Amino acid sequence: MRLLVTGGAGFIGANFVHRTVRDHPEVAVTVLDALTYAGSRESLAPVDGEIRLVQGDVTDAELVGKLVAESDAVAHFAAETHVDNALADPAPFVRSNVLGTYSVLEAVRHHGVRLHHVSTDEVYGDLPLDGSQRFTESTPYNPSSPYSSTKAAADMLVKAWVRSYQVPATISNCSNNYGPYQHVEKFIPRQITNVLTGRRPRLYGSGANVRDWIHVDDHNSAVWRILADGEFGRTYLIGADGERDNLSVLQTILRLMDRDEDDFDHVADRAGHDLRYAIDPSPLRDELGWRPAHNDFEAGLRDTIDWYRDNESWWLPMKDAVELGYRERGQ
Repeated sequence: MRLLVTGGAGFIGANFVHRTVRDHPEVAVTVLDALTYAGSRESLAPVDGEIRLVQGDVTDAELVGKLVAESDAVAHFAAETHVDNALADPAPFVRSNVLGTYSVLEAVRHHGVRLHHVSTDEVYGDLPLDGSQRFTESTPYNPSSPYSSTKAAADMLVKAWVRSYQVPATISNCSNNYGPYQHVEKFIPRQITNVLTGRRPRLYGSGANVRDWIHVDDHNSAVWRILADGEFGRTYLIGADGERDNLSVLQTILRLMDRDEDDFDHVADRAGHDLRYAIDPSPLRDELGWRPAHNDFEAGLRDTIDWYRDNESWWLPMKDAVELGYRERGQ
């Protein structure tokens, strides 16, 4: 099997490539990545020499078409993902997430190649803090940020290409990921690296907002199950029953790093901050037999802290610039 992974040098994509090389040695992997600030060759260092890395833009139709023509399947991870950045400048999100997905869709349509499109649960908007409702594949789309709206648009393009052109595609909408190689602008690695660099962690608002956490390895094992056995045209929701409010996540990080649980600062809340995400992964589990392996969130968090402690050379060069950007936004 020849597999093209777009965005394969980013957080989730790089971990997917690592898993593929480790668990599927019969698969020849080509990574297409623009190697912007959120993707790096260093994230693929563990598989150097075992994959092909092509630096390029997912909106480059000629390049994408050439790579798709050489492939049997495409795992489409490439996207701009950070909500704060989208609020500051939506244009790159429209370009990468919408036009980039269009470029991929046209290539797989013309070459008859299998596609799996990786998306987010944020396309569904948010849920009440005090309820038990969870997102399902039939939940209406209700995105609330420039980021989630561009991912919703990308999802709709995939659905339309399946119906109009019979493109053999599946979609997955996943909850919040954590684990190694995640950029330090994101919530969990930002707090960990703040502690490691002697900074006080910072928490939006009261920290009551709830996220449904999943280890990146579990997300990627689910993507592989869908690639192998998913029904074309279907959307599968990926989650691991990991609902936790932001305050408790931060306090767990502080405790695991031997800091006082109140040793952080509150900052003004993010504009339009979604209240709660929660995934119902029943179809994925019942129909495809997928189960998460990382069922102990605290253990996964401890391993993630250890990874950032042991891999300072990977994240430290980007840390000051990230914190400067947050300070300029008062965050």
